[in-house]
Amino acid sequence: MSARPDTDTRIETFGCRLNAFESEVIRGHLDPKTDRRRIIFNTCAVTAEAERQARQSIRKARRENPDAEIIVTGCAAQIDPDGYAAMTEVDRVVGNEEKLRPETWTPRGEDEPRVLVNDIMSISETAPHLVPGFEGRARAFVQVQQGCDHRCTFCIIPFGRGNSRSVAIGEIARQARLLVENGYRELVLTGVDITSYGGDLPGRPNLGQLIRRLLAQVPDLPRLRLSSIDPVEIDDDLLALVADEPRLMPHLHLSVQAGDDLILKRMKRRHLRDDVIRIAARLRELRPDMVLGADIIAGFPTETEEMFQRSLDLVSEAGLTHLHVFPYSEREGTPAARMPQVAKADRKRRSGLLRAAGEAAVAAFAKGRIDRTERVLIEKDQSGLTEHFVPMVIDAPCAPGDIVETVATTIDGDGRLHGGMQDEVAA
Repeated sequence: MSARPDTDTRIETFGCRLNAFESEVIRGHLDPKTDRRRIIFNTCAVTAEAERQARQSIRKARRENPDAEIIVTGCAAQIDPDGYAAMTEVDRVVGNEEKLRPETWTPRGEDEPRVLVNDIMSISETAPHLVPGFEGRARAFVQVQQGCDHRCTFCIIPFGRGNSRSVAIGEIARQARLLVENGYRELVLTGVDITSYGGDLPGRPNLGQLIRRLLAQVPDLPRLRLSSIDPVEIDDDLLALVADEPRLMPHLHLSVQAGDDLILKRMKRRHLRDDVIRIAARLRELRPDMVLGADIIAGFPTETEEMFQRSLDLVSEAGLTHLHVFPYSEREGTPAARMPQVAKADRKRRSGLLRAAGEAAVAAFAKGRIDRTERVLIEKDQSGLTEHFVPMVIDAPCAPGDIVETVATTIDGDGRLHGGMQDEVAA
């Protein structure tokens, strides 16, 4: 949650990095001279829990701010505008495309529509937006793509984001240069399905080509990361960058979702279990210190204990470290919601086992970094993330946004590395 210091408007952001980017686009459209008190909820719809949290926050905001205008936007609003409009606490509902338009946030008096949500599937282009920074963050996000052409059986997001459409490379470089000029030293490329990048652009550039050209055009950028990528859509150009580009961080996050082939087919994923193991081995062959994260769903419909065990075993077999674990959540309108469901207690238990495996993997990796030199991007309170995405505390004065070089000496009970001696790394 963040508030603009010269207005009474605040934005509460839920969900993904793309939402974080878009909240900053909204912030840039707000009029600092308005006397309207507004609370904007930029919602997520990836799980039922995400929506529950948003609704709970909306109700709390109304209780604490009876005179404020409450506006709901984001994926949940796009998918279910009538449901949010029916909430007595909500004054306006704004769609995912409309929230990015400056005129949406210009007060128009009594003729202002209460529900402003169009057909997201009718959108064929993604308009570039320049964001100068991210309030309260040391890392900045750069949108490269929007929407998704795939239809995984568990996922509602294409109906909130529309079909895949890419931002032109020149516009991405322009955004990245602005952020670097404003002091950001690590950028994260984000979108809904970034490995589909370029399919709708002239010449059909792939993600790897985008990254190589971006790094060439923004030579002062020290660190680049990627948001979640599809294991079978990693192109040869991206593999070459993994091997020879030190500014691309040695940490990739894979959209795995399950470790059992039948479940993957029922999810309508485009990879099998062996594909994940194979790409993990290939990435480490190209860069031996590569760390891999993964999204995994526990308790997908029809998942047996044996099927779940294959997902759990995949964590060690593919060497997955940073896990994002989700208990399966029924989303009305998706094919998976009509399949035989796994008991919620089993989903919860399986999620706990996966999270424990992920925590053990992170702890083991961090322990192996003791006595090694780390480069840490400081985020706040003298702590930040190493190049491998491990949290680390610097036991010496440093400022947010600094990249410091230090030797990891200990690990604490929360799994964070600690280091004392430091040098600031030049950009």
